[in-house]
Amino acid sequence: MQPGGSHAKCALALRAVPDITMPDTIAQTELSLADTPRSDAADGLVWAVSCLPGQRPVQLSPQQVAEHLASLPPCADDAGTPPAPADERPPGWVWLHYDVVHSASRARVEAIACLPEEARATLAGTDRGTRLEADGEIVYGALPGFDDGMTDDDTSVSAWRFAVLPDLLVTTRRHPVPALGAAFRRLQRDEVPRTPAEIVDRTLLEFADSVRRNIAMLDDQLDRAEDLLLTLDQHTELGRITGLIGKVRRRSTELRRVISPVDRIFHNEDLELPEWAEDDIRDRSQRQIHAALDDLMALQDRARSLQDEVASGQAEETNRRLYTVSVLTTLMLPATFVTGFFGMNTGGMFLASGPLGTVEAGGVCFLFMVIAWLLLKFTRLL
Repeated sequence: MQPGGSHAKCALALRAVPDITMPDTIAQTELSLADTPRSDAADGLVWAVSCLPGQRPVQLSPQQVAEHLASLPPCADDAGTPPAPADERPPGWVWLHYDVVHSASRARVEAIACLPEEARATLAGTDRGTRLEADGEIVYGALPGFDDGMTDDDTSVSAWRFAVLPDLLVTTRRHPVPALGAAFRRLQRDEVPRTPAEIVDRTLLEFADSVRRNIAMLDDQLDRAEDLLLTLDQHTELGRITGLIGKVRRRSTELRRVISPVDRIFHNEDLELPEWAEDDIRDRSQRQIHAALDDLMALQDRARSLQDEVASGQAEETNRRLYTVSVLTTLMLPATFVTGFFGMNTGGMFLASGPLGTVEAGGVCFLFMVIAWLLLKFTRLL
């Protein structure tokens, strides 16, 4: 993209080094060599592409990136120059993606004069907080992402940051975010969107889809727990069912902690996005995130219901065992009294003389046990 001669220049130099391949995805085989972004590794530039609707994205060299950024007018906070009207902007837009683990990339991001100071601080930041702000025509913030291809114990939540103008998208991350890699691959295959705000929307869609895939796996685990619960018998281990449900509740709570702040951001009435980004970032993304949150809450409700049912089953099993023990104790109480009576070491003991005293005493014990059993039956305690 050629720089516009009428725009103010900003001092930004990107050092030219040999290009290397650095796709922002774990599964590098999904990108063909033709679609692999070229980047300036020393400056942490993962990829830089120029996008024009109806055409394939064009990779930019570091020199072209510097020229494009120099062609953009400085932010009004720095130079008091308002953004150029939409009809005076060149067609298309540019996507720059940085790995801010590199100190040089943080310096490059902080030197982008067309962005306000707060947006540059957000792009170079290290906190994992979720936020979405608008400053005139600029929208910037930090959103969550995670790799759902890893195991449950290893899945980690990271953050990616962005600042978007009608003709520029800058994204940064400290750890690989597969949702961004998926958005980039889709950009190579599908039609280039009208505005870079649709890239933010696509990334949020990938994030919501990842949440839904996690929810589907957790739902399968609840199906297993429910099957065990419905086929409950004396050999069923309630502890195993409780373990499955506990694992689902723990994971769903982690997901809810990630997605709830994003949903609250989109429902914030004080957030006023520019008209060009309202439909893409707020309307569609809000529906996607809210739908995923609804599915997650439904999953948590189902897990709680199953856990309550398991707790009820455990209480019922405990009561049944206590009932059995109580009945046996009641039946043995008369026999205990008889044996205690005949066990007294006193003179003139009844049935102490004669060869059948023990048999007769045992008969008395049995007789009292039968009487106790009949009383329990008569009072309907058995």
